[in-house]
Amino acid sequence: MKRSAQIMGLPIISISDGVQIGTVKTLVINPEKGSVDFLTIEQEDVQFSLKAIPFKKVVGIGEFAVTVDDHSAVIDLAEIPIANQLVNKQIRIKNTKAMTRKGQLLGEVTEFFVDEETGEIIGVELTTSDRQAALPAEFVLTYGKDILIVNENAASALVEEAELLWKSESLDQVLATEEKRAETGVVKEKDALQALREKQIEILQGKRVMKDIVDANGNVLIAAGTVLTVDDIVKAQEAGPSVIIDVSMNVDA
Repeated sequence: MKRSAQIMGLPIISISDGVQIGTVKTLVINPEKGSVDFLTIEQEDVQFSLKAIPFKKVVGIGEFAVTVDDHSAVIDLAEIPIANQLVNKQIRIKNTKAMTRKGQLLGEVTEFFVDEETGEIIGVELTTSDRQAALPAEFVLTYGKDILIVNENAASALVEEAELLWKSESLDQVLATEEKRAETGVVKEKDALQALREKQIEILQGKRVMKDIVDANGNVLIAAGTVLTVDDIVKAQEAGPSVIIDVSMNVDA
């Protein structure tokens, strides 16, 4: 996974001839898909139209460069209506306000994270009233030009470290599925929460905890080496979302 800031400004290299095509100017967001669909290009020679590379044409995004097979990966945005429309929407994500559907301000977005293989947005980093935290993309409902609309339960899904966004991916997927089911009326909210807890028990039961799990006050809730029982998992669930995520991140395979 890459921070958007790690991609911006990278040289774009053509593998076939070892030539630098330009540098990454902007990341073009597709708000409906929640993904980066194009990288626009900054080139030294003056261009009368904006050039870009479809994300699916990117071979790799490394520490020092973005690579493509050859110059044919570059397109003229003026000739691709869909790409041009996305650019004109000017979805920026960073420096937007994160707000719930009911108008509750969650914080200000300072960064977002991209799967360098697919372009999918994995999550966002934001500053709340009292801390810096990260939110899985599953809880984002709308990517707007100025406002990010998030699920009502987004505050409880915040994690302290951005790395947890992808390390706890399987648990987040389960949570996202249940959230969507609840929102579309397939199940009621309480049923969705119960289904999530049952899935967590199914995933974690019988696994060994690799470190001490502590509650919000720093008290050891589950000792390292414990083989998790249903009671252990329920205890972690009742201690809060951050505790059950900590458990899921620190069990043996």
